[in-house]
Amino acid sequence: MAIGKVVRFDGVRGFGFIKPELGGEDVFLHANDLLIPETSVRSGTSVEFEIEEGDRGPKASSVRLAERAQTPMTPPPAMQLHAPTFLRTSTATLEGGEEPTCDVLSAAEYSFEVTELLLNSASWLTGEQITQLRRQLIELSRSHGWVKG
Repeated sequence: MAIGKVVRFDGVRGFGFIKPELGGEDVFLHANDLLIPETSVRSGTSVEFEIEEGDRGPKASSVRLAERAQTPMTPPPAMQLHAPTFLRTSTATLEGGEEPTCDVLSAAEYSFEVTELLLNSASWLTGEQITQLRRQLIELSRSHGWVKG
């Protein structure tokens, strides 16, 4: 069995590609070769698979979640979400004994910033997932006074 990470997967078309852990050419992945629900396959998912020679190159079969994928994993640095600058506290005032500060945005401004952050940092999220995350982040931000209105 080979181990790799899904590079991309298009659920509508039913195919994608896996980058093998040991290097080499990306391996074609078709939904018919999944031993797991198609909904659990997305960019960054660690999978185990057999490699067969297909008509156009290597092809994955008997694809399932990799054993180590059962434990929580930290996403690669390029996929990690970082607090946007408008939420970062100022440390300059801490030396003078003052409380840290941050910009307070309107809910509309905050919603726009969060949407842009998610689209740029987590492009694998669906529109519905972005909407749910944005709604929850706005609620959290309001409870802490980071957003007005």
